[in-house]
Amino acid sequence: MHRRDFIRLAGTAAALSGMPRPAGADAAYPNHPVRILAGFAAGGGVDISARLIGQWLSERLGQPFVTENRTGADGNIATEATVNAPADGYTLLLATLPNAVNASLYPKLNFVFLRDTTPVAGVIRVPMVVLVHPAMPAKTLAELIAYAKDNPGKINMASAGTGSAPHMAGELFNAMAGVSMLHIPYRGQSAAMSDLLSGQVQILFAAAPGTADYITTNQLRALAVTAPSQADVLREMPTVASALPGYDASQWYGIAAPSKTPTEIVGRLNKEINAAFDDAAMKARFAAIAGELMPGSPADFGKLMSDETEKWSKVVKFAGLKAE
Repeated sequence: MHRRDFIRLAGTAAALSGMPRPAGADAAYPNHPVRILAGFAAGGGVDISARLIGQWLSERLGQPFVTENRTGADGNIATEATVNAPADGYTLLLATLPNAVNASLYPKLNFVFLRDTTPVAGVIRVPMVVLVHPAMPAKTLAELIAYAKDNPGKINMASAGTGSAPHMAGELFNAMAGVSMLHIPYRGQSAAMSDLLSGQVQILFAAAPGTADYITTNQLRALAVTAPSQADVLREMPTVASALPGYDASQWYGIAAPSKTPTEIVGRLNKEINAAFDDAAMKARFAAIAGELMPGSPADFGKLMSDETEKWSKVVKFAGLKAE
């Protein structure tokens, strides 16, 4: 090789080594299966959302994204396992509203949710619906508020457990309406729904999926949706905010990772998750569970996580709630 050719090639190699790595540099991720930890049992909204987005990412990125149900402590077991995992993109968390609530509900966690996780992407919001037993005199939201004020502590309000989305929606209602409904926690929404149907309890702020049949057959009376605008599945239903301006209580799901996960990996996952929102089949699957899509950047999801943590800490303090 001539000396000038060697110098030219050496110079080119040096220049290339100093350039930013191309997109293919992180294309090695993922090169083995990825875990998505879900803090609640199979079949619920957390589990379903994790599996839907996991299937999508598996197809897009060529490696299995496997949902692992780490149940217990209102999602804290799954969250702690995530924050203690290597920050390499191979352990993700299906983050949800209880994560924001638990930050103030549990005084002695071994982690700080906002500090020890990295937001990746929002997935969906799911509205709740205010359901009452037909024996309840109230037929409108205004009548419910009036009845609750006249009967403090006499309305049994079921929930899917202390700190669950239905519980917090009810406590926010108590605070904003100036009423005092008695909280009755259950182990999941299905158990709470059973006792609402039998009349053992009078009201439930229920996640919208799966409620339509009870409403259309008049087994339960729906008074309002908890989201600030009508959900597609309950388009004719008024909002709680129409009677209590500013009221907003929606379940939400997104993907988070351990803190210090490389930005390249976070960015790639965010891009692929957002691509799902343009896919007709995926949009239909999310719509089937009453999901309102949440496209956006990692910073957008991080703001939601932060805002929700602050919001629910105020409700936890106002209601004097403690983890059971």
